[in-house]
Amino acid sequence: MRIYEVMRRRQADFFLHCGDTIYADGPILAQMRLADGSMWKNTVTEEKSKVAETLAEFRGCYKYNLMDDNVRRFNSETAQIWQWDDHEVTNNWSGSKDLTADARYTEKSVPLLIARATKAFLEYAPIRFSSEETERVFRHIPYGPLLDVFVIDMRSYRGPNTFNRQENASADTAFLGSRQIEWLKRGLKESKARWKAIASDMPIGLIVGDGRDSDGRDRFENLANGNGPVLGREIETADLLRYIRNNNIKNTVWFTADAHYTAAHYYDPVKARFPDFAPFWEFMSGPLHAGSFGPNSTDDTFGIQVMFQKAPPAGQVNLPPSAGLQFFGEVQISAQTKAMTVMLRDLQGIALYTKVLESEF
Repeated sequence: MRIYEVMRRRQADFFLHCGDTIYADGPILAQMRLADGSMWKNTVTEEKSKVAETLAEFRGCYKYNLMDDNVRRFNSETAQIWQWDDHEVTNNWSGSKDLTADARYTEKSVPLLIARATKAFLEYAPIRFSSEETERVFRHIPYGPLLDVFVIDMRSYRGPNTFNRQENASADTAFLGSRQIEWLKRGLKESKARWKAIASDMPIGLIVGDGRDSDGRDRFENLANGNGPVLGREIETADLLRYIRNNNIKNTVWFTADAHYTAAHYYDPVKARFPDFAPFWEFMSGPLHAGSFGPNSTDDTFGIQVMFQKAPPAGQVNLPPSAGLQFFGEVQISAQTKAMTVMLRDLQGIALYTKVLESEF
């Protein structure tokens, strides 16, 4: 996985991994024929030859990545902050996930798969256990007067994936959940750091579908549900963004992944259906040696403006890493000016896009 060597050479203070640290639902085949007719051959282990169901198979997914010299060199030199998304368990998992018709799985209990996957993730992830909640993923990591990192968890407390257009908040519209939202509000308000980085496993304004429900309506994996007013999971996000503005919390910036391409998004209240928030930036990069997709459709509720993106050409999906559409982001904060510079880089380490964010105070 060559991108890890490219990142290692950047000599970062730390690496933020925004989820999909493994692909538990993505078996590795011995060989694959590429679009140019050539044959790609893989190293295959017993655990990675099928979807992960047992604890040993989930553990095997992490061990598989550690077989790579590039990953091991990177890990030996670079501190890391991990969060998780869906592929640590299975694609788009939530309370509504149903594996009944998926012949790849003999274990159909999603809660049991989640339990096994959670144990394996916490065994391999660089996370200090919380005395309040032993399996907690969300946490605050301070980096002195210039930076606070708030790692959030969009998997553990969400309601089921639904049509996501409910008019009122309920258990079905939870995404971060009330306890985590209150923790994040309190942490942002109390932060004395110049920059507040919110590490999010999914972007705010990109539409991520999850098939259809029993009534034939589009079902959504993310909080975005299509253009229009605040509905469904967007209710929770609108409340958070309004809180940030009303409490005059400056210099928040979101870093995310999930969608398999790279992009810079500016959320502009002037162009939003919901204008009650302060403008902010969101930077997205990935994948790290998984298939490349995109770009995703956008949702105008929070006024997302795509300032830059690089994704596969139209009509091409799940391009292999050999196609070169692999990306990561790099962030620098100036001790002199306090400005934050964000660069979106490719598999060669070339900066494709650079944005300098000036500190507001």
